[in-house]
Amino acid sequence: MSGHSKWSTIKRKKAKVDAQRGKVFTRLSKEIIVAARLGGGDPDNNPRLKAAIMRAKEANIPNDNIQRAILKGTGELGGGNYEELVYEGYGPGGVAVMMEIMTDNRNRTAGEIRHLFAKNGGNLGETGCVAWQFQKKGLIVVEPGDNLSEDDLLMAALDAGAEDMRTEDDSFEIYTAPEEVETVRQKLVEQGIVVAAAQVTMLPQSTVKLAGKEAEQMLKLMEALEDHDDVQEVYANFEIEEQ
Repeated sequence: MSGHSKWSTIKRKKAKVDAQRGKVFTRLSKEIIVAARLGGGDPDNNPRLKAAIMRAKEANIPNDNIQRAILKGTGELGGGNYEELVYEGYGPGGVAVMMEIMTDNRNRTAGEIRHLFAKNGGNLGETGCVAWQFQKKGLIVVEPGDNLSEDDLLMAALDAGAEDMRTEDDSFEIYTAPEEVETVRQKLVEQGIVVAAAQVTMLPQSTVKLAGKEAEQMLKLMEALEDHDDVQEVYANFEIEEQ
């Protein structure tokens, strides 16, 4: 199973635990702050902010928290001085890894991320070392339902403007142009289709097969990166057996 799909499945299973620990709240609040700072506090005129608010509501973040994050982003409240960065590196077996970072101290974050790579059989690389191996896409995840056939979902997705759909063990993954993900999501919801997740992601163009110790190290590295407060998203191109 590909690193993207495998880790997406694991992340969905971890989501409730992460929410209890406040990690989802922290990450989505940072995204709202940065989105509001870059594009203003009106979600109707700021697609990135609108998408961030939608994800926050899906994670049951209180409206008061969302509004405070918006005000921090627009400068009406103090705090929220975050910087967006992209880190790149190599995991066990030469796996390409990309990370979206939001930090208020890039030197501290770089040192901590470098340590996590070294501890788990990888190394942090230079800017651009693996970015060419990924393509930006919109991703919509739909979980199977009793009244939802694969063919019907594919037709609904294509009619809504999607580019492609793949079937995983426990979900359907619908791909769109990055700027079309929210439009396609909304059209699917209007047809009564329950969307489990919708976001812009980075898809690997090729994969590296891992097994044994390298596979275990790679999953440990992914989990360590995901658990870091400054890491918003992690993408990798590993492929492992389901077991």
